[in-house]
Amino acid sequence: MEVEAARQNGYASAESRESSVERELNGDIKAVEINGTAAAIAHSPKGQNGIIKKPHNVSADAHDQRIKRKGKRLIQRQNSRGESGSSSNGGAIGGIPIVMNGSAKDYVVPQRRWKNSRRSRSGYGRGLPKKGGAGGKGVWGLPGSEALEELYEDENDPNYDSETNDQNIVLSEVIPELTPEEFFKLAEPIVLEYYEHGDTHEVAVNFDEILTGNLRPYVTSVIVEIALDHKDSQREMTSVLISDLYGRVITAKDIEKGFEILLANLPDLTLDTPDAPNLLGNFLARAVADDCLPPKFVTKPSEHGELNDHAMTAIRRADTLLHMKQGWAHLDNVWGMGGPLRPVKTITKQMTLLLKEYLSSRDIQEAHHCLRALEVPHFHHELVYEAVVMTLESLSQTTEEAMCELLASLDKACLVLPAGMEQGFLRVFDDMADIVLDVPLAYIILDRFVERCNRAGFITDKILNNMPSRGRKRFVSEGDGGLIKPPTLPLRD
Repeated sequence: MEVEAARQNGYASAESRESSVERELNGDIKAVEINGTAAAIAHSPKGQNGIIKKPHNVSADAHDQRIKRKGKRLIQRQNSRGESGSSSNGGAIGGIPIVMNGSAKDYVVPQRRWKNSRRSRSGYGRGLPKKGGAGGKGVWGLPGSEALEELYEDENDPNYDSETNDQNIVLSEVIPELTPEEFFKLAEPIVLEYYEHGDTHEVAVNFDEILTGNLRPYVTSVIVEIALDHKDSQREMTSVLISDLYGRVITAKDIEKGFEILLANLPDLTLDTPDAPNLLGNFLARAVADDCLPPKFVTKPSEHGELNDHAMTAIRRADTLLHMKQGWAHLDNVWGMGGPLRPVKTITKQMTLLLKEYLSSRDIQEAHHCLRALEVPHFHHELVYEAVVMTLESLSQTTEEAMCELLASLDKACLVLPAGMEQGFLRVFDDMADIVLDVPLAYIILDRFVERCNRAGFITDKILNNMPSRGRKRFVSEGDGGLIKPPTLPLRD
């Protein structure tokens, strides 16, 4: 009986030891001793965090592998606040032993451990701070979060707009169409710039940026209307532009509609340009010759409906040019050869006629207008050359005064630049050896004319420095009978 009682007490003590071990396993003890030695934490179910938890199954067969601990009696103590706590050699708080090989140095009570933690306490998540670190008392969110678009909008919000949140709405870009008046304002600087550089490719690119389907017929009408106020050289460039834009920016139908608009607006265009019907007829004939318009547009005017008198005049003009003998071959020069395209002899002849007309009328403004109409600013030195030569051949002081006055006015109006004036005088100086054969007094007249021009103040110092002077070189003595003297005279005995 005593042996059985001892066995039962031994079993009871073993069971009590097992229950204490299980309690310690449930109490998150950091480290224990296995068979009197420190066990590796990695063998525990949660060894990486330094915490051991109760295993799922504790069987009697694994009694040898059971975690043992030195038996220490827990003593319940009550503090001044009336809270009960158990303490032993290592002490305990709240019934949870804080023993690590008999030391309570590194142990932190679980309740205190989680108090200041910012991690989620729901057991889910990645261990990041709540609300992305934007939580707290009196805090509305992360800095800059007010600029972010809200993913959820409350329908009970007074500022809630149901129309903006309609998922069936599709937003698309809308480009407002230009009116013909607005298109004219945009196209005019493009055409005027084309008259300066003459690049049709750049004009096509600029028109592609502003054109829409309904405005393409107005391309022809706008560029022709602008050309009516310019010279023949710009009109020639306009005809070339229409030919280059055909097939790239505008079609034959667009060109037809553009000329129909011009025919309808001819009464108004005639007020500013009286010769507009004939000019428009030239444009029509040139467009037919360039294969931009079908010939029936001119030969069958009845298809255009009722036309006004000015429109009929323009169509008859175009029809006449097309039915001339070899007319289509000559339509390439329907605007003439303006500017530098003309031969040099033609320009020289026109400048000579300009000077003769000026000497007869003494109209300086008309001379300026005719010189501008020639459109050869690079060739103005020829006018100065012809004016000086004409002065030398006239042998008249009246002509000298008139030419000096003309050249002074051209210099003052900047029609002839100082470089052109200087080049014209220097050309005369170089040709004086030939001029003096026809005009023996050329050197005397030239000296007097240059001095007059110097007093007028429009010639440079370079002209004065290069002024030629004819010296009297006597190779034959007047009393030697025409014999040339020897270089050395013989001595007499």
